[in-house]
Amino acid sequence: MTVKVVCLSPWPEDTVKGFFSGRNGIAVTTVPTTATQKEVMAALRDADLVIGDKTHRHVIDAEALSVMRSCRLIHQPAVGFDTIDHKAAGALGIPVANSAGFNSEAVADWTVMAIISLVRSAARADRIMHSSGWPKPAGAGRELNSLRVGIIGFGNAGRRVAQRLAGFGSSVRFTDVIEPPAVDVPFLTLDQLLRSSDVVTIHTALTADTRGLMDRDRISLMPRGSWLVNASRGPVIVEADLVEALQSGHLAGAALDVFDSEPLADDSPLRTMENVFLSPHVAGLSVEAEHRLLEMTAANLVRVLNGEPPLNVVNGIGQSG
Repeated sequence: MTVKVVCLSPWPEDTVKGFFSGRNGIAVTTVPTTATQKEVMAALRDADLVIGDKTHRHVIDAEALSVMRSCRLIHQPAVGFDTIDHKAAGALGIPVANSAGFNSEAVADWTVMAIISLVRSAARADRIMHSSGWPKPAGAGRELNSLRVGIIGFGNAGRRVAQRLAGFGSSVRFTDVIEPPAVDVPFLTLDQLLRSSDVVTIHTALTADTRGLMDRDRISLMPRGSWLVNASRGPVIVEADLVEALQSGHLAGAALDVFDSEPLADDSPLRTMENVFLSPHVAGLSVEAEHRLLEMTAANLVRVLNGEPPLNVVNGIGQSG
């Protein structure tokens, strides 16, 4: 019997076929990034295994799921899975898994780099130097060992950020929906963390509860002159409220790798602000992270073909353990 594998991520067909090396009866369909939702649904029909879109362009919604009569697993090659209606999939008995932790090292590296860039105005100085200028600082920078850093979301990436910052001597604290047992980092409520942190860095998943989490009211709790960093998902922050806080001077700056709408609009006021460090959703990209992503995706698909339960299931259907 032929197993139909559909890949919505921009991976070559040969790469996906390589996941099943030595196994016969595998038919791979790759869906181009330019495909319409109607074309995506046509490809998903009767799929046995589905690889989601790591770029988050293609959506697997309830309507798409309704045509997936024989799907045994949807594996999202990313940490975020908000482009998949995992609850609707669960109602149909389809497990949805993500690639938790594959890029946590890369995200943690980016976060520390972004914090240093903010508190030392490094990106601004670099831009001016490249324009033949000789920038004079508006004020002295800050040392990492003097900073109180609050981490929102203490999963794989958040914990690695804490480890790195501890090495610099920063005072680190975190908040999460669940307080994990036996950790050396102090747990605070969200409001306590916001009020007591010089830098707040976000590493939480995008859910109905976290969408718009950092709005005007929450940002106002942060001390005047503090910094906000986001390497999770853009909609966790209300972008208009962030812009307002930056323009008013309540926040000294922000570092953003993700945005409410991507790519970031050309006329976004964030592009004109000297105190904002921007990158195009690349915090999790590294050679090592891509290797781990391919390995995790392949391993989970093969587990299901071998009759084993998938790993990293996010909707409670047929998970391992």
